[in-house]
Order: sequence, then C-alpha cells, then structure tokens
Amino acid sequence: MKRLLTLSVALMFVAASSFSSAAELKSGIEVGGKPAPYTVNDCTGPNAGKSLCYRCSYGRRPVVNIFTRDMNGNVQDLITQIDAKVGKNRDQKMAAFVVHLTDDADKSNAELKKVADSKKIKNTPLTNYEGEAGPAAYNISKDADITVLMWVNGEVKVNHAFKKDDLSKDKISQIVKETSKILN
Repeated sequence: MKRLLTLSVALMFVAASSFSSAAELKSGIEVGGKPAPYTVNDCTGPNAGKSLCYRCSYGRRPVVNIFTRDMNGNVQDLITQIDAKVGKNRDQKMAAFVVHLTDDADKSNAELKKVADSKKIKNTPLTNYEGEAGPAAYNISKDADITVLMWVNGEVKVNHAFKKDDLSKDKISQIVKETSKILN
C-alpha cells in the first residue's frame, strides 16, 4: 500500500511537470534582457516602403514588439487593442510595432496593408522580416506563432509566447493590461 501511494505521488509529479513544461512556451528575449537592433521592412505608416530599425528609432521609450507568423483574427484583435493603448499613451511616448515573420515579403506587404486599413491601425507600424526564424538575437521559437515583448529603457519587462490558435480574448486582455509594466 505504501509503495502504491509513493508510486501514485511520483506519477502526479511527473504529470504536473510535463504539463507545466508543455504549457510554458519560451520564445524571445527573456525578462531583464536587452533588445538588440534589427532591420524590418515597413509596410504601413509614415515609413512605409522603407527598411529601418524600430528598436533603434524608439530608443528608451516604452515599446510593445509583436512577432507573428500568422495574421489571424486574434492577432489582429491584439494589434488593434495595442494600437489603441499606444494612442491613449502618447504623453508617455509609448510605441509599438508588429513584425510579420515571413518567407514571402511581397505577399506579407499586401496582407499587412489590408489589415491596417480594415482595422484602422494608426499608431502601430506593421512590418515584415524576411525569414520565419526572425532576428537571431531575439531567439524566436519555431513553435511560437506569436511572441510579444515589452520593454522600456532598453530592458525587457514582459515576454509572452503562444502556439498557433492559443491566443484567446482573455490572453489578449491580460497582455494589454501588462502594458502598465512599461508605462510610468
């Protein structure tokens, strides 16, 4: 009986640890890390058609950087809500940009312009990065469809990663609330 109880407890620990590691997807620069410069192709906004480094342009400002491989409805909802948050926090110089990780920049460019128009994205440039792996210094997991990083003063304060179809309305709300970690 004692051996059965010990075995049961051990199996519960194994099940719990495998569940938590499966649920915890790591992607992007860890909290406390320093975001490095990288160049994107801007598809919307005042720099449309140019290649530039938004990490460099935004400097020490509070920034939300969303990496995505798919521009599905929930990703568009996240972008829309972050865009509104940026608009409400102009006084704090909050900024955001979206990076579509793609192997087809032309197709991405057209898709991003369509999203910006349909969702009326005004404060958040939609960009693309050629190569689904993303910038090497950012360690974007191949299993992450969406990686959200937030930083201020050159230090990452928030990091979230989601597999395809794991971004829900509740998780979007939580991400938007966490912008408070980069605002004064």
